[in-house]
Amino acid sequence: MIGAIAGDIIGSVYERHPIKTTDFPLFQPRSRFTDDSVLTVAIADALLTGQSYRDAVRDWGRRYPRAGYGGTFFQWLFATDPQPYHSWGNGSAMRVSPVGRAFDSEAEVLRQARLSAAITHDHPEGIKGAQATALAVYLARTGAEKATIRARIQTQFGYDLAGTVDALRPGYTFDVSCQGSVPAALIAFLDADSYEDTVRNAVSLGGDSDTLACIAGGIAEAFYGGVPEAIRAEVRARLPPDLWAVVEAFEHRYPVGAVRC
Repeated sequence: MIGAIAGDIIGSVYERHPIKTTDFPLFQPRSRFTDDSVLTVAIADALLTGQSYRDAVRDWGRRYPRAGYGGTFFQWLFATDPQPYHSWGNGSAMRVSPVGRAFDSEAEVLRQARLSAAITHDHPEGIKGAQATALAVYLARTGAEKATIRARIQTQFGYDLAGTVDALRPGYTFDVSCQGSVPAALIAFLDADSYEDTVRNAVSLGGDSDTLACIAGGIAEAFYGGVPEAIRAEVRARLPPDLWAVVEAFEHRYPVGAVRC
C-alpha cells in the first residue's frame, strides 16, 4: 500500500509537467499526496473496518476535497444519491492495491476489485483495470515471477505487455483511461530491477505520472517485499496523521511479506 502512495507522491510533480527521463529527484519540496493516495487509503480503511467501499471512498474523499479529483468523480463525491457513471478512467486502478494484499484467493481478489471499482467505474474497462492491477499485486506478493505475472495478465485481460519502457516511452502521451494506463504501469514494473527503478520507469513515460507510478508502485512493493526505508520516511513526512494511521494499521494486519532477493 505504501508503495502505491509513494509512487503517487513521487509522480505528483510531473502530472502536469511530464518528463521523458528516469533521471530526476525522487522527492522535491512540491512533492505531495494526491487523490490517488487518499482513495487508496479509503479502500484500505474499508477493508480494515468493514465499511462499504462506497461509504469509505466518500468519507475520505470529503475529508480531502482538494486532493485533485476529476470533475465527474467530484460531483459523485458530493451527490445526494451517488451512482456509478460508467467510467473507464484509471481511478479504479489507482486505488485498488490494498485489495491485492488483503485476500487469499485469486477469485476473491477479482471479486473485491470489481466491487471496489463498480461504485464509480462500472464500465468494463474500468472493472478490468482494477482487476488486472489487484491480481498483479496478489501474484507478486504470493511469489509469482515476472514472467508469470506478465503471461497471466496478458492472457486474462488481453493487455499487450510485450514491450519495454524504452520502446513505449517515445510515443506515450497523457492518458487517463484504464486501457492506456494499466498496461503502461505494468510494463514499468516488469521492466524494472527494484521498487525505485519501477517508479522511475513509470514517471519517465511522460503520462499521468502520479497515477502510473501509484499503480506500478503498489505492484512493485508487493513483488520486492516493501519499499526502501528512505522512501518510507519521505512518505510519512508528507502524509497527515489520519492517512498515516490507516497505512500503519493496514500494514500491521496485512504485512507485505518477505523481501525477494
